[in-house]
Amino acid sequence: MKESPNVSCPCQGGKSLADKTSKLGAGQIFYKLFLLAAGVALWFLIYRQLDSFSSFLTYSVLSLDQGSHLGDAVHFFLYDTPKVLMLLALVIYGVGIIRTFFTAERTRKILAGKRESVGNILAALLGIVTPFCSCSAVPLFIGFVTAGVPLGVTLSFLVAAPMVNEIALVLLYGLLGWKVAALYLFTGLVVAIVAGWIIGRLGMENHIEEWVRELQTNADAVPDNTLTWNERLNAGKDAVIDIVSRVWVYVIAGIAVGAGIHGYVPEGFMASIMGRDAWWSVPAAVVIGIPMYSNAAGIVPVIHALLEKGAALGTVLAFMMSVIALSLPEMVILRKVLKPAMIGVFIAVVGSGILLVGYLFNMII
Repeated sequence: MKESPNVSCPCQGGKSLADKTSKLGAGQIFYKLFLLAAGVALWFLIYRQLDSFSSFLTYSVLSLDQGSHLGDAVHFFLYDTPKVLMLLALVIYGVGIIRTFFTAERTRKILAGKRESVGNILAALLGIVTPFCSCSAVPLFIGFVTAGVPLGVTLSFLVAAPMVNEIALVLLYGLLGWKVAALYLFTGLVVAIVAGWIIGRLGMENHIEEWVRELQTNADAVPDNTLTWNERLNAGKDAVIDIVSRVWVYVIAGIAVGAGIHGYVPEGFMASIMGRDAWWSVPAAVVIGIPMYSNAAGIVPVIHALLEKGAALGTVLAFMMSVIALSLPEMVILRKVLKPAMIGVFIAVVGSGILLVGYLFNMII
């Protein structure tokens, strides 16, 4: 009987189709990793030259006077625009790969059944790395509650996911240094954990809309999420294309506002209205921030400019947190699943935490 030509014999040193396919896949991965390493090296090389290049464009090519209002504003814009977009691309790629290990179902599985105090901490930490924002509030809330995740734990997650934003964290690090980034991370997590814990202690489960409580789901259903590294690397690339294409307008708009503040707002003016000496500046910043809607990428350049003009760090952080975590659009979305009394408690507890952060850092820094 004649042997099939497609089957090789191991004892004869032949190689099976599976072996060849495996080696081909490994080769593709190594090739992509090589390109990734080269790309990161090029990224750092370009990043280090941005200041010199923006100065050359502003003062040599455009012939603007150094120290003039227009010159300072244009230099700020030409420097921060590529800087922020490059930081965005780098962090989104990395986080895009990390996020392939998390799904909404897998997150619910991790949080369901945990003790509430442990759950609050775990939920806030998961909120940093999972791909959810205020737009995902309703489906996430429904999925978490029906999977048996306690209300307080769910709200810790929903506060941390938009507020402790990995994009904002990296941009703050790149623009303002690691100390400000660390303060943002720590205080945001504390607000999310404490707010969820307090709401959980109030026992307000009856303020969830009835139709949500009537839903039932299988909390043990976790889909297979086994992806190859080639697929994970592709997911990082797709995340960069998807997110940057959606937020670049906000980024440029935010940088333009920041450039105007940087170039034309007099030194000390922001200190007079957003400084630590004006007791009303922190609540005013929160009240102003709530009706606004912006993502982290758009608001960070504005924060950068405000701080450069003398605004107090605590006031600026309170403003940023209120824009991201207590935006009016998010409250409208949450109204579909929460009754008005619960929405009011949510705003009061989270808002109080943000106010405390603002006053605390204005006192100690």
